[in-house]
Amino acid sequence: MDRRLNDAAGRLLLALAVALHRTVAGGPARERWQLRRNAALRAANRKGVPVAELAARLGLSEGWVRQVLNGRKPAEPPVIGEAA
Repeated sequence: MDRRLNDAAGRLLLALAVALHRTVAGGPARERWQLRRNAALRAANRKGVPVAELAARLGLSEGWVRQVLNGRKPAEPPVIGEAA
């Protein structure tokens, strides 16, 4: 009986891992988060938040933020603090 419970729990954990991989770590999910982030940047700018403050809070360059605000798709900056 214990073996069947372990097998069922293992398969359930595998299903959870697959779901998380597809929704959080997958390429399309990353694209969706970036689109949401860019939309939030544009909305904040329309409400009067200056480009310098947007860039400082995100840790990005002002030029990168301006590209997003103008509707262009800049190359994603490297992740700060990522281990090599």
